Amino acid sequence: MQTKGRLYGIGVGPGDPELLTLKALRLLQAAPVVAYQSATDKESIARAIVSQYLTVNQIEVQFHLPRALEPEKAQAIYDKEVEPIAEHLAAGRDVAVLCEGDPFFYGSFMYVFTRLSDQYQTEVVPGVSSLMACPVALGVPFTYYNDILTVLPAPMPAEELTTQLLTTDAAAIMKLGRHFTKVRDILHQLGLASRAKYIERATMAQQRIVPLDEVDPAQVPYFAMIVIPSKNRL
Repeated sequence: MQTKGRLYGIGVGPGDPELLTLKALRLLQAAPVVAYQSATDKESIARAIVSQYLTVNQIEVQFHLPRALEPEKAQAIYDKEVEPIAEHLAAGRDVAVLCEGDPFFYGSFMYVFTRLSDQYQTEVVPGVSSLMACPVALGVPFTYYNDILTVLPAPMPAEELTTQLLTTDAAAIMKLGRHFTKVRDILHQLGLASRAKYIERATMAQQRIVPLDEVDPAQVPYFAMIVIPSKNRL
């Protein structure tokens, strides 16, 4: 009876290749198959982060999980996209699936995990997330003592964002993209704009830190974050 391959979810961090953990590097280089998510017309960010660590003999599998789909529509697409990974696992080959940041923190690996982890032995390797990288890159401590930190996806309705921001000490607003203007306006309405810090592509070569009101809304990428550090100082 053929032994099934093992599935690895590898967190590759926010962009700096040196933020890859030792465990992630070891498992990545040992895997005969490396899979990664990418937009149909763009290079995979996750692969670019670890490209220098890949070996010449590894099989590479690219898959596409389109964002901004309704759950019902996404289900069938995601099911199909993970089939090549499942085929390698069924053939006995271990597969390391790369994931920007951390696999279980808004990570694309979650969609692979929910479809394949009940069939194949799976190990997830945590990665440095943008939530940790952005405040460090900005040079601002996020929280002190018993501060409450809230992580908010920018696509949330304005009313929900407002409610959450009113009841927290510090916040990270992620997935900005085309939602930047909405978020910026809310921050001004709540008197939080002076504390808010904008950063995009943290730790990457293309990292940019821009004053909130100087950001061009038309140029804000998906991988951008607004950090609102605690006003407390202990």
